[in-house]
Amino acid sequence: MRTTQKIFLCLAIAFALGSCISNKRLVYLQNNNLKEQKPIQITNPKPEYIIQSNDVLSVVVKTTQTELNELFNIANVGSSFINNPGSFFLAGYSVSDSGYIALPTVGKIKVAGLSISEANTVVQKHLSQYLNDANVQVKVISFKISVLGEVKDPGYYYVYNNQATIFEGLGLAGDLTDFGNRNKVKLIRQTETGSEVVLLDITDPNIVKSKYYYLLPNDVLYVQPLRAKIARTNLQPLGILFGGITAAAVVIRFFLPN
Repeated sequence: MRTTQKIFLCLAIAFALGSCISNKRLVYLQNNNLKEQKPIQITNPKPEYIIQSNDVLSVVVKTTQTELNELFNIANVGSSFINNPGSFFLAGYSVSDSGYIALPTVGKIKVAGLSISEANTVVQKHLSQYLNDANVQVKVISFKISVLGEVKDPGYYYVYNNQATIFEGLGLAGDLTDFGNRNKVKLIRQTETGSEVVLLDITDPNIVKSKYYYLLPNDVLYVQPLRAKIARTNLQPLGILFGGITAAAVVIRFFLPN
């Protein structure tokens, strides 16, 4: 029995040591050159988002004539969108598979393949044929991301900032758990030709230079677990197993003759 207990104790110690997490594995943007008084300047221009099929756009038209505004502004997406993000499917203009949106009176306008600023200019040009001195604002309101894996609150989130970064996305999900592998965060991004998957290391300060630093609509972040979590998860059934072995050894010894 003593031998069994020693084996169990050694295994428990080994698993406990294997499940320990060092501070170095938890810190973001690790760089010994960072100073408290002198910030390091890093240039990383945010790429403009290109409108794709199935995006949902908000087109807000403002003129001095209220009745004309209501003609184009099919719904007030302000409060309703915050309370129920799914309402943008009713309140916005969906980009068709062929890349068009359909505005009342104006008709179809090709917007797929354009940046937001370019789409704004194109819509403004079409509306100028019907309205004088109209102010047009085009925005993407289907900016949704999914955050999965070792985060505190996995799920999908709507983003109201067109310059959201990977850290903001992780922050929406409550940040990584202690068992989240900060060296292996997968970003899955939809493109015109399919999906691309890239592995990001958020402990590396060079992440802010990456073209994947800024999030795009429909991005998926997946945080892989550390091996320490697997070891700790395995420790519980092993504890039950060796506890059963010890109990069995006690019973056998009790019934065996001296």
